[in-house]
Amino acid sequence: MCAAIVLGSHVGATAQARSRPSVYQTTLEEPNQVTPEITTEALVAILAAKSEPVFDVRSAKEYAIGHIPGTINVSELEVQRISELYPDRGTRMILYCNGPSCGKSKRTSEQLVAFGYTRVRRYQLGISVWRALSHTVQTDLPGFDYIYTGDRTAVFVDARTPAEYARGTVAGAVNIQKGEAAAANDDGRLPLTDKGTRIVVFGRTNEQAKVVATEIAGKAYWNSSYFGGTFDNLAAGHYTRALPPPARLPHP
Repeated sequence: MCAAIVLGSHVGATAQARSRPSVYQTTLEEPNQVTPEITTEALVAILAAKSEPVFDVRSAKEYAIGHIPGTINVSELEVQRISELYPDRGTRMILYCNGPSCGKSKRTSEQLVAFGYTRVRRYQLGISVWRALSHTVQTDLPGFDYIYTGDRTAVFVDARTPAEYARGTVAGAVNIQKGEAAAANDDGRLPLTDKGTRIVVFGRTNEQAKVVATEIAGKAYWNSSYFGGTFDNLAAGHYTRALPPPARLPHP
């Protein structure tokens, strides 16, 4: 009889565990919401399929510094632009902002409902939770400039080959290629003791940079991003310089 009770408890606990959503399948579920929320899992699928527009309703500067790749920037102060881009009031769309405590996406969604839109949803977990779940974000050129000129704590990562890196790179950048994030986490190229350090990855192409940035984000560097342009864009903007030649050892 006791064995049966224990077995039943185990089965019940297992069933309960299976019914509980994972962190990727949850939302805030706040009361009195005008528009419904979507989960991280749903947002990943929507962005991959490009099935509906996803709007970042933060400021242009915030967006340039770091945004979820594949999203469109329309700040809450410019909400009328959405109706110009998508005049059909039945258009499905997603809004997001800075996370659970940010009110931008809520206020913007309420404005859109007032305009007659009927299929507005929010990723209210926002960019902060997106990053916390090891997803990387994209940095545009104005954001790169802001970080390069104003943030003296940022670590820049060159994802190109060592030979390309040796010919010239962003001042102070470290060289980390695909597959090296784990080693860089341990050998000093990445700041192991401060996982909140801002990290910006650039490469020959934005895809090369995105691969490395994704690997770095997977090592719990939640404040990492990748440059959405190319190394040539940075060179044209005078963000790069040639590395000094290696020091010559004196002859014995």
